[in-house]
Amino acid sequence: MGIGNARGEAAEKTDRKHEPAEGAETKPRRRRGVRIARWTALCLAVLVLAVSATGWFYYRHLNHNIRKSSLNLSDKQLDRSVPNAEGQRPLNILLLGSDSRSGKENQDLGGAREDADRPALADVQMLVHVSADRTNMSVVSVPRDTRVTIPKCTDPADGKVYRETSSQIINTSLQNGGPGCTVATWEELTGIPVDHFMMIDFAGVVSMADAVGGVPVCVKDNIRDSKSGLELTKGTHTIKGEQALQWLRTRHGFEDGSDIGRTHAQHMYMNAMVRQLKGGTKLSDPGQLTDLAESATKALTVDKDLGSVKKLYDLTNDIKRVPSGRITMTTMPWVQDPQDPDAHVIPKSGDADKLFSLIRNDVALDGKDKKKPEKPAPSGSPVARNNVAVTVFNGTGTAVLPPVGARGSDIAAHLVKQGFAKATSDSSPRMQADTTITFPKSAQRADALAVAKALGLPESAVRLTPEADGITLVVGGDWREGTSYPKAPGAKASGTAAKDDAKHADKKNKKDEKEEKPEDNKAPESSDPLNGDDKSACMEVNSLNKF
Repeated sequence: MGIGNARGEAAEKTDRKHEPAEGAETKPRRRRGVRIARWTALCLAVLVLAVSATGWFYYRHLNHNIRKSSLNLSDKQLDRSVPNAEGQRPLNILLLGSDSRSGKENQDLGGAREDADRPALADVQMLVHVSADRTNMSVVSVPRDTRVTIPKCTDPADGKVYRETSSQIINTSLQNGGPGCTVATWEELTGIPVDHFMMIDFAGVVSMADAVGGVPVCVKDNIRDSKSGLELTKGTHTIKGEQALQWLRTRHGFEDGSDIGRTHAQHMYMNAMVRQLKGGTKLSDPGQLTDLAESATKALTVDKDLGSVKKLYDLTNDIKRVPSGRITMTTMPWVQDPQDPDAHVIPKSGDADKLFSLIRNDVALDGKDKKKPEKPAPSGSPVARNNVAVTVFNGTGTAVLPPVGARGSDIAAHLVKQGFAKATSDSSPRMQADTTITFPKSAQRADALAVAKALGLPESAVRLTPEADGITLVVGGDWREGTSYPKAPGAKASGTAAKDDAKHADKKNKKDEKEEKPEDNKAPESSDPLNGDDKSACMEVNSLNKF
């Protein structure tokens, strides 16, 4: 797959503007420090991020190293994911790789010293979704050349307001006030609420690769890429240090020379690193642990709620149970951008929507979720609608679209007409991509299903959530008009400005899309899914970069 060399060459013209990246303790305490270091590094390695603590005496120093920034810089933020029946919430962490040239080390590694004062670009962007039950993990990369809607963002440092735009590509969102604007852009693009972000620069990638002893990667032919500096012979190599950075930055040398191939190479690298760290063969030397902790924390920027080693450790300890075989790496399905087909892409209508919807609904992308036992149909007398109390919220607002006026009260009034005399609306603001009905007790399932049936909602929208305050209906961004839930909701709940272009660009592919019919509970093939245990993956080399 690929856009072709024409797109790679045109993108190179854009690149020249800003040359973005191609991307003495007691023994019990020492054992605890090693354990903290290993698991912290394991989690953050999913993005080429890692941080560790070699002992509590080092704690304050490492905390001081970590930079912190606001999570979301837009005026609006999606509500958190709905918890499951056990009260567990999924985790959504946005992982960013910055091409910052600040500092001599980053300039030496990234080149382009003339860009030292330029605001950094987020050339690596991946969303890590950890399931509510912590049994699986899904990773979605969005190519840095994707044109998206970047919502209005306010820089917390100087109060500067950046207006909403639909003419820029996603990596520039970092320049609109910082990583919090990239978070806002992702929420608008995907409808997925982001809980945390982590960002690392060039120097951090190199230091971490050195500290873990290198990562095995594979190329199908000899490769020489003068742009990134990567040069390898055919086969498998263990890369570290600057060579690891070259691998992660390489774009022209892989596949069709576009940013798509680079995301695939990054997925291979991360999978291999996770397997190594899970195998326990690295990070056993105290010197390595100290080096990794020092370099990683200095290179790391996180949101304020994640801004300490203790919080990072708690996070990694929570998700360390995910086996590598249940990790799925994907790339957002894309089509050429009608506005600039040789250089940019936009989300592929249908497939990208499906991928984002699976993650919003906490469905594993590998299709291996265990089937839940069929719930028996409600027995006994039909539900007495006039006794069912349901509260309706208007959650139709998005990062760029205001909520539809009186949406909650309109749906509540419709329910009253359907016999639900106790249906009421609550004007408290909500923001949610998908319409849901939640209820706190199993005994209320039949009542909740009756509400769903009256509105035409699918059973999958009805969820047992102990935190729910009675039967609660949130009308999401996928249902902005009408009193009957649409059978085929529109693409995104988020209303990105590129959606009209996506429809136009996909028109010629409609026949193919109808013939594919992918499984409903699995990532579409157009997302190029890669399993975390797949050791056979090997990168295609661009014909122009073989030697």
